[in-house]
Amino acid sequence: MSQWKNFSKGFFKENAVFVLFLGLCPTLGVTTSAINGMGMGLATTFVLVMSNLVVSLVKSQIPDKVRIPSFIVIIASFVTMVELLMQAYVPALFEQLGLFIPLIVVNCIVLGRAEAFASKNNVFSSIIDGFGMGLGFAMALTILGGVREILGSGTIFGLNLHLFPLDADGNPTTMIVFVLAPGAFIALGYLIVLINKINKKSAK
Repeated sequence: MSQWKNFSKGFFKENAVFVLFLGLCPTLGVTTSAINGMGMGLATTFVLVMSNLVVSLVKSQIPDKVRIPSFIVIIASFVTMVELLMQAYVPALFEQLGLFIPLIVVNCIVLGRAEAFASKNNVFSSIIDGFGMGLGFAMALTILGGVREILGSGTIFGLNLHLFPLDADGNPTTMIVFVLAPGAFIALGYLIVLINKINKKSAK
């Protein structure tokens, strides 16, 4: 039961984006579409799980004075793996995400879980925690990206989904602000309110 709680807390009660407000730089920067959000979220999930696993395995071998630098080196190793794999197999997505992939190294979600959880718990619990927090982050980015893509471009995962009437020339109308930086803040604000309401109802 406790393992399930470790896994599920990252989706709602301790969601990194909607509740803890962590990792907002990639959240706002890459979520112009659902596929970009999902790609960034899954890349971060891989790094979270693998870095949690390794930190949990070697925690007793790392001196306290070099604990954080050691965690960063471990995280950077897996980020490099993700970067090379994405360049090789999904180059179009890699081009879209750009600089935000190497910036996973300094993502406070990854380093925070390594320090706060993996360095104090066993390997299995650390893996479950990494999956829960990572998939919760991926869910948040995918939802935010999907909302912005639908409202701003009239598509979702490449499929046409026009919610608004056509203009005088027969072209679909959209709210272009949602694919721009201000739209990211607007959409995120409304989603945070929605998730907070869900959390309050589930707590009753």
